[in-house]
Amino acid sequence: MSTRSGPGDGGPDAGLDAVMSERGLLINLAYRLLGSLADAEDAVQETYARWYAMSAQQQAAIENPGAWLTTVASRICLDQLGSARARRERYVGEWIPEPLPEPAELSTGRPGGAPIDPADRVTLDESVSMAFMVVLDSMTPAERVAFILHDVFRYPFADIAQIVGRTPAACRQLASSARHRLRTAQRPAALTARQAAIVKDFKQAWEAKDIGALIGLLDPSATATGDGGGLAQAALRPIEGGERVARYLADIARAAPGNVRLLERTVNGQPGLIAQQDGVTVAVYAFDFAGDQITRIWAVLNPAKLRPWATTTTPSHAIGRGQPPPPDPGLR
Repeated sequence: MSTRSGPGDGGPDAGLDAVMSERGLLINLAYRLLGSLADAEDAVQETYARWYAMSAQQQAAIENPGAWLTTVASRICLDQLGSARARRERYVGEWIPEPLPEPAELSTGRPGGAPIDPADRVTLDESVSMAFMVVLDSMTPAERVAFILHDVFRYPFADIAQIVGRTPAACRQLASSARHRLRTAQRPAALTARQAAIVKDFKQAWEAKDIGALIGLLDPSATATGDGGGLAQAALRPIEGGERVARYLADIARAAPGNVRLLERTVNGQPGLIAQQDGVTVAVYAFDFAGDQITRIWAVLNPAKLRPWATTTTPSHAIGRGQPPPPDPGLR
């Protein structure tokens, strides 16, 4: 996991290089706190805006600019998390964190093909896996901030207390509660190499519309969740049960146009799939595993969340997005 020195390490340095060198850490922190690269970039931009709104004398009076920037960014994220629930109530269907590609692919993800600064890239480790991010999203804002700052970025609870407005003991309890949520949600998973082999087999079975093979690769209690955000066709509620998920996927494959391709890609640091139509990414699929079977599928189809993956307008059809299967109240 990513680590950093805590507040008070190192002497004062308000120079441009010293301040801007914190950008990479701030992007990594904000993405883990917000689950959205776009929102993370906005939070970091606002953090720097507040820094440069101060006079030179005010900046020089700050002993550790890096600690100041981290504190401000964390508070901005905490405020955004506090209002996120109200925004989610207006969100169409299920909400899934924004998926991240490999850094090499992220470099082509901005309009016009402009390269992305290395400081804007999120380090891909276990703390950004889709399963991890989904559990983070179930936490209270204070739990999430306390856990990420302490367990991922190694900040002491005394400094976290100043950010969340609680006592150090309360912050310790928040982080402990967050860890309990993670332990409850996590199950033993296959090694990454085995996960990649399972995803490869899953891709081949899906392309072949082989329901039997899909059922064999899915845990009997597997769940598939789609995120269209009202901008792309997706089931409004999770589909539960391995056999139902398999039949749903086969129906999707039968409805997809011939120019749609499934490709194996790394999604949030783990084996996943993307669907492309005419070279444009229109869906990203992340997985969770238990042993040799898939337990969760997350399908992100909302084009607003595919900005790091594609640079052109999303076509009207894609695997997981086109004409839905015959109406079934249990799926919709």
